[in-house]
Amino acid sequence: MKKSVIGLSLLYLSASLFTACSSNKSSSPSNISTATGWDYNDKRLGGFTMADYPGQQTGPGLTFVQGGRFTMGQTQDDLPTYEHNNTPRTVSVSSFYMDATEVANIHYREYIYWLRRAYGSDYPEYISKAMPDTTCWRQALSYNEPLVKYYFSHAAYNFYPVVGVNWNQARQYCDWRTDRVNEMILIREGKLKRNPNQVNEDVFNTETYAWGQYEGTVGPKRMKDLDPSGSGTRNVNFGDGYLLPSYRLPTEAEWEYAAIGSLGNNPEPATKRRRGEEVITNRNIYAWGGQGSDTRYEVRNEYQGQFFGNFKRGRGDVMGIAGGLNDNADIPAPVYSFEPNVYGLYNMSGNVSEWVLDTYRPTYDDLNDFRPFRGNVYETYKRVAEDNTLEDKDSIGHLGTRLMTRDELTATNNYDTRDPDARDFKDGDTLSQFVYSFGSTTLVSNEAKVIKGGSWADRAYWMSPGTRRFMQANQSSPTVGFRCVMDRLGSPDGDNDQLTGGNRFGKMKKRK
Repeated sequence: MKKSVIGLSLLYLSASLFTACSSNKSSSPSNISTATGWDYNDKRLGGFTMADYPGQQTGPGLTFVQGGRFTMGQTQDDLPTYEHNNTPRTVSVSSFYMDATEVANIHYREYIYWLRRAYGSDYPEYISKAMPDTTCWRQALSYNEPLVKYYFSHAAYNFYPVVGVNWNQARQYCDWRTDRVNEMILIREGKLKRNPNQVNEDVFNTETYAWGQYEGTVGPKRMKDLDPSGSGTRNVNFGDGYLLPSYRLPTEAEWEYAAIGSLGNNPEPATKRRRGEEVITNRNIYAWGGQGSDTRYEVRNEYQGQFFGNFKRGRGDVMGIAGGLNDNADIPAPVYSFEPNVYGLYNMSGNVSEWVLDTYRPTYDDLNDFRPFRGNVYETYKRVAEDNTLEDKDSIGHLGTRLMTRDELTATNNYDTRDPDARDFKDGDTLSQFVYSFGSTTLVSNEAKVIKGGSWADRAYWMSPGTRRFMQANQSSPTVGFRCVMDRLGSPDGDNDQLTGGNRFGKMKKRK
């Protein structure tokens, strides 16, 4: 009996030791370098820091779009235009996050307010350059003055999509939003304190902060500097995992992929209990999906005849008749109108067309089949030649950039072009006609940008996500708005809490 007890005790001890060894082995990659055996986060061993990273949190306003393969291009006959500029082709896009709605007037007014507070005294031109063109509503034979005066400024239109914003302004809004979101993360995490008195060069900017050129009002939980020769505390950097990547405009492929919503046509999508099947049963014509070519609800019930989106049914008919308004909108509708698609995205067909990042060319057959995009302009930070440090931030608190030189591009094999401006690369324009004939024989130039999706003033044909048009980057329209996206960093399947909503913005997991 005694021997049995001793034997049982030894068995438990062996199991405990095995469990402890197994546990240490499995957890060692987060504590000890598998390359050198040195401890991470140990001041006595040099202080190299590795963050306990819980996964990318979902930024405000965003919803997760799992990437994959899809057929990009037209989903119906090219009858109205015969341009054949959207020939179907198979491409793949990476996972990303996208605004659930178009950017609304209230969001853009918040932006203008912040610019006025930060730069209004010394740089008023910076605010005027950001203002939407409210006169875009004017047409010679229409009375639209109430929209010119009130659409952007009045509370009645707070959550209507902002219009009159050109491509350049939309990109600058994305940059501003990136900084405000990252600043709020650092405030929430105790790295910074609130500072409503930021002006001119003393404003929070993600890059200047990460590179140590902005101090701000230091919070109680500033990062410890484990470098033995360091100052004891430091700013957060990208390696710490707190800062989100930039908000930006979507590429044409990303926008179209999200609008098509092929996920809804997979009969066996992946769940926590099963592996997903690589099957798509059919292809949607419109972003609302699942109804073929229908533009309104046809089942015989109380919803019969209800429109799926905001568009123009026919000449002179933008909303139906009194007592039976078909889409309940004579102009853009509020951004949460109608039902979202399978990704939770509202108004990807109809309401307003949207800017995307791409430079327009009449065809996109020559683009890569992975993350296709035309519009790369390769830049780098300005540096001080003597010690290779970054040049100081400018008068509005941003780091300066410059085009890469041909020598820099030639120094590696990473670039398939030796011109830092790759917007013309392999576009078939051997005679540079887009440059020299612009305005006489063509309106396509490097400043021509793609717009996607139909608007409140368009017929149903333009509701198809595969259709494409363009405008000049400095132009605006009462039918064009925009929404932002953010890159998904790490695994493409969103394998952490933000996919199920458990790691939403404002609820970052506690770190060790």
